[in-house]
This record gives sequence, C-alpha cells and structure tokens, in this order.
Amino acid sequence: MRVAIIGSGYVGLVSGVCLADLGHDVIAVDNDLGKVLRLQQGDVPIYEPGLETLCAANVKAGRLSFTADLAAAVADAEVVIVAVGTPPAPSGEADLSYIHLALDQLLAAMGGPGFIVVKSTVPIGTNRDLTKRVSAAGRKDIEIVSNPEFLREGKAVQDFLEPDRIVVGTESEAARKVMEDLYRPLVERGYPLLFTGLETAEIIKYAANAFLATKVAFINQVADLCETAGADVEDVSRAIGLDQRIGARFLRPGPGYGGSCFPKDTRALAWTARRLGNPVGIVEAVIEENEVRKRQMVDKIVAACGGRVSGKRIAVLGIAFKGGTDDIRESPALVILPLLREQGAEIVAYDPAAMEIARASQQISGVIWADSAMAALKEADAGVIVTEWEDFAKLDLEAVAGVLRQPLLIDLRNLFSPDAAAAAGLDYVSIGRPSQQAAVTVD
Repeated sequence: MRVAIIGSGYVGLVSGVCLADLGHDVIAVDNDLGKVLRLQQGDVPIYEPGLETLCAANVKAGRLSFTADLAAAVADAEVVIVAVGTPPAPSGEADLSYIHLALDQLLAAMGGPGFIVVKSTVPIGTNRDLTKRVSAAGRKDIEIVSNPEFLREGKAVQDFLEPDRIVVGTESEAARKVMEDLYRPLVERGYPLLFTGLETAEIIKYAANAFLATKVAFINQVADLCETAGADVEDVSRAIGLDQRIGARFLRPGPGYGGSCFPKDTRALAWTARRLGNPVGIVEAVIEENEVRKRQMVDKIVAACGGRVSGKRIAVLGIAFKGGTDDIRESPALVILPLLREQGAEIVAYDPAAMEIARASQQISGVIWADSAMAALKEADAGVIVTEWEDFAKLDLEAVAGVLRQPLLIDLRNLFSPDAAAAAGLDYVSIGRPSQQAAVTVD
C-alpha cells in the first residue's frame, strides 16, 4: 500500500520504518527540514535499538523516503497516518493544536477520497470531533480512523512488529477493509487486530498506560512498606507476579516512572475524566504518588550520606527515564539532580545514550559530565544508580568500591544483590530491601 505519515518524531518514525519493513511504500513527512535532511542522509535523530539499521535497509530497498512536502506526499497515498505530538498543557489537558493543524493541511492537500488514521495519543472524543470537522469542511470522502500506538521506548521496533494487539477504532466498513490490508502481514503472523468504536479505541490507549503506571506506583509503595518491615520487595514482586491475574511486568520498584507516555497520558486521562464529570480517583492518586516518589529518592540519598550532602561529590549513573532510550522527558533524574545541587552537592553524571540531550537540557545545570560510569564514580562520596542501563548492571562491584572515595552505592533500580555488593566492599542501599554494610575493607 502507499502510505504517508505526517510527523517523523518517535512514533511516526518507528511506525513508518516498520510499515516499510512490512512491504508498504512509505513516505514520511515532517515540517522540520533539518530533520528531513538528516533522515535522507541516513542519520536517525532518535536512539532506539534496531531502528537505524531497519531504516537504512528500507530506504535502500526503495520502500521508505522522507520529505517536507506534505502535498506531494499525500497526493497518491491510500492511507495517511497522523503521528504528531500532543504535549501536555499545565492543566494536564493534551494540546491538540498540532493535530488540528495537520488536519487542516490534509483537507487542503487531499484532492480525492482517503483515510486519515490518527496514531497520535488523543483525549477521549477527539476523533469524533475530527470527524465532525471533516464533515463541516464538506469532505464526506475522507474518513477518520483511530489507531493508537503501544510502543515502549527501547523496545519500539519489537512492539510494532510483534504487537500484543493492534487496535483500530472505526465505524466504517471501508476503513475496516483498508486497515485490514495495512496490517495484513502482522495478522497473518497471528497478531490480533481488534476493531472498536472511536471512543473505545481512545480509552484503550489511556487505560493501558494508566494501569501500568498504577502497577509502578503500587510496587513502589509496597517497597517502602518492605523497608519499614525489614522485608524484601524483590521476593514480594516475584511471588505476586507469578499470579496470572497480576503478572510480573511493571512490578520493579524504582525512583518513579517518566518518559513521554505515562506522565502525559495519566494526566490527560484524569483531566478528561473530570471534564466528563467522572473523575478517576485511582489515577489521580497515582499521579501524585509518582511526583512524591521522585522527591523521596532525594531524601533517601541524603539519609544514606549521613544526613547531609553539602560539599559531597555524588556520582549519578543514568539521566534517561529508563534504559534503552535517550529520552529524558519526565525522568526522575530531572528532579533528583537539581534538588541534590540545592542542598550543596557536587554532581558528576553519566548516561550511555542521553548525554547530548541532557547537556542541552535547561532542567539540568551545574553538572560535571563524565565519559564513563567508572569515571563518574572516581573519588565520589557516593554513587547513585538512577537508570537501569544494562551497562550499569555489568559493573565490577569491587572496582566500583575501589574508585569511590567513600564505598557507598545507592541503587535506585536494585541492579545488584545486597550480599554481592557487601562482599565487594560496598555499603549498599537499595529499594525495598535491607541495607548492607561492607563485608570487607577496600584500601
């Protein structure tokens, strides 16, 4: 099929590359000419494992191209996918200005019948409103289809090509047939394609992310309880995760969730639910708990450092909101680092992928950037693991104890065994588990 994708950000680029890999003829559109030129030269502007290789292969095969010319891109397209941003307003409401701009441009550019597939995450009722806008413009030959994305950063290519489910919201038999054709290669491999109404598809997206965010907030509170009671949250997570009604995923305690989805989507769901007169109190509590959680991590670090960090050198490992991505949006590090600096700590930090973005961020300042994890830890009074990068989990703990000024490792991702850390000569503090004192003295 001939497919045009409006927006070459995270969702648009991953979707375009993967649809091309399924055999479709894809042209991706972006109004950022600099980004388009980079993509045309094979320079993928986001960090996502496997994406650059897949992009290059499909460009070489002639199935994928990039342009800033929207009109030319949609001229022959059978399907137009909208994947522009819907950033949060201070109220939590999603900003739909990019969606409305894209629709206006498409209505002007599409000369014949077509299908506009909204992959952007939008509040409940948005696609119904877009349908009304299309009708008011006299374009009864254009149909709006909801097709929310379920892509995990760091696993996005896998999630698109091996989806748990594909959700399509439409009330049109013609649109249903087109979407069946679009996803036929995946359906033939056994992946489920679910058709729903417009509003149902929108709620599915928000409900999924809100539920996963709830699991994160829940296990973090359980971790606090474990610390108070002297229990081990890892054993608790493993045991309850074996219950098929619960499942093991998203039961890893940590410093709070972040990224481009959970924070934005939970707030948008809470805002929309209140607007509709049906508040979702559980989701609102999760939002508040997650904000509190990030600040609690600062208190935990300060307490581990003897009650004060003023004048101390703190090595922070990880700025991205999770491992496998360079995305720092809503990352716990964006709260933890500034608050530690406010209390007088000297911060030296390292991240395997997010360094360039972190350096440019206005939310982080006065930080010393290291070239490696071990360089960051050298002569630090404490090491703090904020992001669960695999590189960090492979650190030699004896070497870590040897380079720290004080052998204190505060692990906010529980990457190590407390006994192994203590045996390596580290005073080890983690989440939801008893702290361990060094079993040996490191010279």
